[in-house]
Amino acid sequence: MGETIKAPEYLFECSWEVCNKVGGIYTVLSTKAHTLQQIFNDKVIFIGPDIWGEAPAPDFKEDATLFADWRRYAEESGLPPVKVGRWDVPGTPPVILVDFKPLFGERDALYYTMWEHFKVDSIHAYGDYDESCIFAYASGKVIESFYHFHKLEGKKVAALFNEWMLGMGELYIRKQVPAIATLFTTHATSIGRSIAGNNKALYAYMEGYNGDQMARELNMEAKHSVEKQAARFADCFTTVSDITAQECKQLLDKAPDIVTPNGFEPNFVPEGESYTAKREEARRTLINVAEKLTGCPIDPDVLLVSTSGRYEYRNKGIDVFIEAMNRVRTSGQLQREVVAFIMVPAWVRAPRADLKEVVEHDIRTTAPLQVPFTTHWLNNMQEDKVLSYIRQIGFTNAASEKLKIIFVPCYLDGKDGIFGKPYYDLLIGMDATVYPSYYEPWGYTPLESVAFGIPTITTNLAGFGMWAKNTVSGDDITEGVAVINRTDFNYFDVANAIMEAILTLSHEDRAEIGRIRQRCLDLARNAEWSKFIAYYLKAFDIAIRHAEERNR
Repeated sequence: MGETIKAPEYLFECSWEVCNKVGGIYTVLSTKAHTLQQIFNDKVIFIGPDIWGEAPAPDFKEDATLFADWRRYAEESGLPPVKVGRWDVPGTPPVILVDFKPLFGERDALYYTMWEHFKVDSIHAYGDYDESCIFAYASGKVIESFYHFHKLEGKKVAALFNEWMLGMGELYIRKQVPAIATLFTTHATSIGRSIAGNNKALYAYMEGYNGDQMARELNMEAKHSVEKQAARFADCFTTVSDITAQECKQLLDKAPDIVTPNGFEPNFVPEGESYTAKREEARRTLINVAEKLTGCPIDPDVLLVSTSGRYEYRNKGIDVFIEAMNRVRTSGQLQREVVAFIMVPAWVRAPRADLKEVVEHDIRTTAPLQVPFTTHWLNNMQEDKVLSYIRQIGFTNAASEKLKIIFVPCYLDGKDGIFGKPYYDLLIGMDATVYPSYYEPWGYTPLESVAFGIPTITTNLAGFGMWAKNTVSGDDITEGVAVINRTDFNYFDVANAIMEAILTLSHEDRAEIGRIRQRCLDLARNAEWSKFIAYYLKAFDIAIRHAEERNR
C-alpha cells in the first residue's frame, strides 16, 4: 500500500481572473470550483482583484455573514479593503476580492525585499507588472491575516498562485508564513509566449534557447524573473500540459513537479430538449446576422464554423484559419454553404448601427452592408490584421460565394449589441470549430467545443491536442477531434489539412453527424474535473510534504 495522500484542510487559490473574465484561466478556475467545493466545502477560498470600485463585480455575490469576524479584524488591522462573498458559478465557493491600490505606496520596499530574499529583479518593470505584483502582495497579506486570525498554525494549509502575476504573492507567503505549503502554476511561460508572438521559431530551436538571455532580448526581464523565482521557490511547481512542461524546463530552468491538466465541468452544457432548443436558437441568431450583413438568404442547413480565443494573430492560428477558409471557398469541392465566424475580441469601437437596426427591426437586406465582414466597427479598421487579410486574400461575401467569413470582434458576454447572447449560447449552434494554434499551453476552446458535442480541429502544439491523441488517432475529424501536425515551418500544410477536414464534414449526412456528436461527448467525459482533480490532489500532497520538510 502506498502512502496516503496529504490533503490541505484549508486551500487558498489566487488569480487575476477570479470573478474577472480576461482569458482561459477564468474558465480553469470557475469550472474547477465546483469539484473543489465538493472536496473542501467552503475551506477553499478564492482571492481575486477588486478592480470594480463602486460597480458590482461580475459573477460575485457579496455575503455580509461570510467570515464577518475576520473582515472586521482585517479592517481594524489596516489590511486593504476587501469584499467577501461567493463566486456565482457552480459550487459557489467563497471569494475574497481585495482592493490592492492602497498598497502602491509600498511598491519600492516590496521590490527591494523581493530582490534581497529571492533575487527577483524588478528594475526593468513596465506595463502591467506593477499592478500585478501589488495585487499579488495584497493577496499574500490577505492569506497571512486570515491564517493568523483563525489560528490555523496547527492545520495543513496550502495556497495556490496562478501565473507570473501572482508570483510575488507566493514568495511573500514563503517568507512571512513559511508553514503554508505554496503552489505555483504557470499556464504559459511569459518568455515562451513572447518568443512565439515575436515570430521566432520556438520549437525548432527550443533546446538552444536560454530564458534569461531571451528575457533581455525581448525586454521581459522583470516578468521572467518573478516567474522563474516563483517556480524555483514553490513547494510544488505545476503546469498544464506536457508541451508547456518542456518549455518550463528549458526557459525557467525548472521542470514542473507535476502536470495538472485543465478539466471541464459538464454542468455548463445543456442536455436533452434544452440542448436542442438552444442549438436551434443559436443557429437562427447566427444565420440571421449573417443574412443581414451580407444581404442574401442563407440555407438553414448551412455549415457553421468558428474559431475563437485571444487576439493573438499568429499564436492562436487566426491567420491560418482565414487561409484555410479561403482554400475551402476556392476548392471547387463545396456542395454546401458555409459561414465561418472569427469570434475574437479586438479593439472594438461600437456595434454597427446599421446592422443593429436591421437585426432589431428584422428588416430584410437585399445588398451587402458596407464592409460585410464585421459585426462591429473597430478603432483601427485600416490596420486590423484580420480585416486586412480577409480583404487581401479575396473574400467578397457576395451571394454567389458558397463560403462567407464574418469577424465578431467583441467579448460575447450577452451585451455585445448585435447577438445579445453569451459565447456558449452561440458555440452550441456550430457544426465545427477550428483552433490551429501555434502556441497553446492547454487549449480550452477545443475542449469546450467537444463538451458541447461539436467536432473540433486543433494541433499537436496545443496541450489539449496532445492529450486527445491518447484517445483518438487525431487523423480523422469524424472521431470528434482532428489533431493537425504543426511545426514552425508548415503553415500551408496546416491550412490544407483544415480544408480537408471541413470538406469531409460538409459531405457527412445527418446520421453520421449524430454519431460524431456522440464521439465528441464521450471524449469530453474523459476530461471532466471529476477525473482531472486527482492531479491537483497529488500536487497538494507534494506541496504539503515539502513544506513539512522545510519547517522541521
